[in-house]
Amino acid sequence: MKLNFLFTFLLAGFSCSVLFAQDDKVSLEARKAELAKQVTGLTGELAGVQAKLDALPGWRKGYAGLVGFNLTKLTNWRQNPLPYSTTNNINFNGSAFANLIQDKYFWRNSGTLSLGWQKLQADTAKSENKSDYVSTVDVLTLSSLYGYRITPKLAASALAEFRTAVIKNAFNPAYLDLGIGGTWTPIPELIVVFHPLNYNYIFSKNETKFVSSLGCKIVADYNKEIFKGVKFKSNLSAFASYKNLQDLSNVTWANGLNLNLYKGLGLGVDYTLRWNKQETQGLGNDLQSFLFFGLSYAL
Repeated sequence: MKLNFLFTFLLAGFSCSVLFAQDDKVSLEARKAELAKQVTGLTGELAGVQAKLDALPGWRKGYAGLVGFNLTKLTNWRQNPLPYSTTNNINFNGSAFANLIQDKYFWRNSGTLSLGWQKLQADTAKSENKSDYVSTVDVLTLSSLYGYRITPKLAASALAEFRTAVIKNAFNPAYLDLGIGGTWTPIPELIVVFHPLNYNYIFSKNETKFVSSLGCKIVADYNKEIFKGVKFKSNLSAFASYKNLQDLSNVTWANGLNLNLYKGLGLGVDYTLRWNKQETQGLGNDLQSFLFFGLSYAL
């Protein structure tokens, strides 16, 4: 009798514990759902406030950089026909912008610097001779766009764009575009410039090789965070010469993808294509390109 009473008492206590635990779980899950709703609401409100802050008139500034490097060294590696070989590559791509956005006008300024060096030494036997780094990519681009708004999305504008090398063959050649026309901003992430009156002036020590001319300047710039922590940018800059469309025109298309891993640090890739027959005379291929991949940093 006493044993049956003790068993019943223990069973009842266990059942009560299970019921209390279930009640605690239900209440905790309900509290969790309530807090999740509050977080969702606050996140949306925070995004809305940030969007309003971004839309306020004033200066917007930023910087991004990418550094890529690799090293290959062979010492008496007989499976290679050149068993004593060393290859080093160092690449850098940096960009910055400072944009003044007002209700009636805007002033957008940007700069991009792309540099690359390579050291290549390939020998069949061990040698004391050391090769030096050679410049491979060397491009500086500066741009300034001023616009006075006719409508919220359309503006009369003037553009100055300058491109040259900085380490080797600086200002030989160098390109300066000066033009006026219109700028269309259909969405905040996209800017389209159309200047039917543009002069493409080329500085060169060899005046017979490069020819300046009047033409039309078209620029399209797109910059957006396509996913959280993933930013994509693309810039197309084209000049169509009225004097000789085939031989004096040029196009540069630069693209970049950046993955933010920790507080601005991440991985990035930049790929640029250029078509300019004045730069590639006699080479048999008018299309130029370079690809950078490495560590990135953005502010």
